[in-house]
Amino acid sequence: MNFLLIYPKWEKLDRQTRFNLPPHGPVVMAASLPADVEVKFIDENVEPVDFEADADFVGISIMLSAQLRRGWEIAAAFRARGIKVILGGIATMLHAQECQAHADSVFLGEAEGRLGRVFDDFKAGRLQQVYDFMGDMPPIETVGTARRSILNREMYNYRGIQMVDLVHASRGCRFNCYPCAVRFLGGRKFRPRPFDKVVEELASIDNNRLFIVDNSLAQDKEWEKQLFREMIPLKKKWCAHPIEDDDEVLDLAAQAGAWFVYQTIFDSSNHIRDRIKRYHDYGIAVEGSILLGLDYHTEDYIKRWMDFLLEIELDMAEFTILTPFPHTKTYDDLNNAGRISNRDWNDYNCGKVVFQPALMTPEKLQQMYYYCWDRFYEEEPANYKMFKMLKKVMDKEKADGTYKPRVRA
Repeated sequence: MNFLLIYPKWEKLDRQTRFNLPPHGPVVMAASLPADVEVKFIDENVEPVDFEADADFVGISIMLSAQLRRGWEIAAAFRARGIKVILGGIATMLHAQECQAHADSVFLGEAEGRLGRVFDDFKAGRLQQVYDFMGDMPPIETVGTARRSILNREMYNYRGIQMVDLVHASRGCRFNCYPCAVRFLGGRKFRPRPFDKVVEELASIDNNRLFIVDNSLAQDKEWEKQLFREMIPLKKKWCAHPIEDDDEVLDLAAQAGAWFVYQTIFDSSNHIRDRIKRYHDYGIAVEGSILLGLDYHTEDYIKRWMDFLLEIELDMAEFTILTPFPHTKTYDDLNNAGRISNRDWNDYNCGKVVFQPALMTPEKLQQMYYYCWDRFYEEEPANYKMFKMLKKVMDKEKADGTYKPRVRA
């Protein structure tokens, strides 16, 4: 049977450097498809959807709330042709009840070991409206190598330079961060994949540059150190969310090819200043993740914070606005206080104010968001800073013999 898997487009953040990464959810899901299913994948962010495609069954993988409405539009077009549509992905889990009104079926939870049942039901004409596996996690040992062969690899480069491939070494997160929905999606228990499975997948990826998309690698220090030891021989160059602030961990990370980290910065403390310096001491660049709109933020606070961010010499920075996604503590607090002013999911892209801030107007917070982007990149534009980071990683690749030119016409 022919299964068409679609990843909807969405509006990128204003001021953000424009490039596309190969999506992770669809390639992980595709690895769990039954052997007799022929799959074609379309990432609408890099190529148009063929609404006349020959498909027996359509799946739409929706990661972001800002993709929902477009995903529903795509579903409606195929359903009008009499083709059944199933929705899945993170945003489908966060907005499950709404999604049921826009598809023949929704899949909630992790895919490993579950898709055979879905396709058996489809073939038998008994497709269920909901397949709910939330909280019922498959054994982490069953998570295999993602099916990256479905990707159109030529589409994922930045000005002719090959961008990163996405991979994960664990699921779940023991932390419970205020704006994050991972406790609902993947559970509060840290679930590391076996090292041999991770290394097998890393070695199989025909790309030297990777993004390890785990919520945080700093969850179990001994596991983290062993992971980096296992990665050293692969000579990959990678970025990740925070890693442990520990000399042995940082040294092993650098040896394993750590290129840069996304480090959340909530304040202007000496702890943060030292944290950034220590990354730099080990040759690891830092892209700061800065969240605007918390209840103690004022215009003056944000301006002083910007001074600090420039002082600590971040390699790059990404500014976002607090966004109340369903199934987060942020949503609960703002919803209960009647402070959510906009429920248009297209605007839930972390670049638009959709709630009433505590100490400024929504308009002022939106203005400060643009102020931060413009101030940080005033002397060196984002494109130039990114070029400098890419040059550093290419220099490292040339030094260890792993550099592969991938310039496209």
